[in-house]
Amino acid sequence: MIDKKLLRYLESFLTPRRLELYEKVLEKRTRHFTVAIEDVYQLHNTSAVIRSCDVFGVQDLHVIEEVNQKRIDREIAMGAQKWVDIHRYNSTKNCIDYLKNDGYQIVATTPHDDSEVLQDFDVTQKTAFFFGREQQGLSDEVLEQADGRLHIPMMGFTESLNISVSAAIILQHVTYQLSKSSIQWQLSEEQKLEKRMQWAKKAIKSHEQIIQRYYQEN
Repeated sequence: MIDKKLLRYLESFLTPRRLELYEKVLEKRTRHFTVAIEDVYQLHNTSAVIRSCDVFGVQDLHVIEEVNQKRIDREIAMGAQKWVDIHRYNSTKNCIDYLKNDGYQIVATTPHDDSEVLQDFDVTQKTAFFFGREQQGLSDEVLEQADGRLHIPMMGFTESLNISVSAAIILQHVTYQLSKSSIQWQLSEEQKLEKRMQWAKKAIKSHEQIIQRYYQEN
């Protein structure tokens, strides 16, 4: 449980403009959709996907590093890594198991003809979208464990897009459709409080000393 009095105390150090922005962003944050990327090699691709998650209100990104371990390219992520929760896994199986246990259906993004077209996708289902490596695509393990497959329709000679572009297109479409639906897709009130607490701490450089002083005086 979040200490609401402490939260109010920490937020008193923030400007009204920042607090208003936090509230506005949190109203459009969701865990109804999430994204998982599997062993992406190019650092800028991972960073760009983080940025897209933030832009389209997706709170969590799951990064599988079974082969490639990476750091975040801060210039491309543009600070989005501070606002998106990044979960790391050393195996594809661990990631899939975690997401399925959390109630997500696994959807593999693939350009193959037997996959569902993006425009027909049912946004009411709690979904984790999986994106694969730049050249090889998703592993057989993901394709075999997936509950569905999804593709962006192509009209040219090229049959695939860069992973970060694909993620942005898919997230823009599904989050827009989600916003028009009647299902409860927003974060819970407790989850919003947790985010407010985390974001307040990130915004205040000396938050540890401030919290210590707060508890000493209360």
